[in-house]
Amino acid sequence: MRVLNTLPQADLRLTAASAIASEAAGYDGLLTMENKHDPFLAHAIAAVNTRRVELGTSVAIAFPRSPMVVANACWDLQNASLGRFVLGIGPQIRPHNEKRFSVNWTAPAPRLREYVQALRAIWTSWRQGEKLDFRGKHYTFTLMPPYFVPPSTGQRMVPITLAAVGEHSLRLAGEVADGVRLHGFCTRRYIEEAIVPRVREGMVRTGRVREHFEITGGGFVATGKDAEAVAKAFEIVRGRVAFYGSTPGYWGVLELHGYGDLGRELNAMSKAGKWGEMAGRVSDDLVHLFAAVGTHQEIAARIDERFGGLSDALNLRADSSAAGGDVPTDVIGEIKRIATPFRGYQTAW
Repeated sequence: MRVLNTLPQADLRLTAASAIASEAAGYDGLLTMENKHDPFLAHAIAAVNTRRVELGTSVAIAFPRSPMVVANACWDLQNASLGRFVLGIGPQIRPHNEKRFSVNWTAPAPRLREYVQALRAIWTSWRQGEKLDFRGKHYTFTLMPPYFVPPSTGQRMVPITLAAVGEHSLRLAGEVADGVRLHGFCTRRYIEEAIVPRVREGMVRTGRVREHFEITGGGFVATGKDAEAVAKAFEIVRGRVAFYGSTPGYWGVLELHGYGDLGRELNAMSKAGKWGEMAGRVSDDLVHLFAAVGTHQEIAARIDERFGGLSDALNLRADSSAAGGDVPTDVIGEIKRIATPFRGYQTAW
């Protein structure tokens, strides 16, 4: 299993030291998110200050950016990192697109499929010297004068992974992407019964194989050096379960386990502004469904029980402000020994 950590984004002056320390600790990958900060900037710093660790966005929001803009950023990061960059993109929900980014909304799955195809067409044009001639319903790219073609340093095509929650996006990930980034609001049973079958349906459509398709995430990890630290992480996860559980788009997970009424209750509380009270409605048993829980000495076994055979890579953080940097190197090594189906991205020009 690949073990991931989070790059600091709030203060880019801290990024280099954090990236170097995570690589030395044995982490396999470093991720950024697009919540409060740009998801690409920190990777420019990490790319030139590390040698081994993979770098990826988890995720960059696609539709506010033209595929051409994203293609350029990825190309530069891939060259700077000598082939270690992985693009993770997602559509975000309609209100954020329309009201936060001022982007017109259309059905996300068909648009995201075209987005991925456009990226690969642009990169192939740059690498192979072919005429750029991509024409779709949402995106058209037909102009690429030689002056605007960035030089190639011979790196592999950037792998593309998609954030996916619903059945259409899960099938799409299996069909066109190199991996899927699952939401933390998942249980083992939900991954087995609702996620993996949809991803496999998509893979069958294009002949993709599981060994070259990475499943990342699908739950939370609550760990620490002692019981007190674990309890603190456990409460962070409880709060996140309450927050996400209030959103109708995630209720399928709760319904599967007989907690549908809780989702509706949490939704009503959120609309009433009772955010501080919502976590109190989430039981310990429910938190355990969503998370692997244990001290550093216990967590590898708990992760194997909760994620083994399903997820290929995990972030050890409990939330975006609590990166897993305090996990001992030997514990990271123990988690990395958990067997997974994924054997590496297979991208080709």
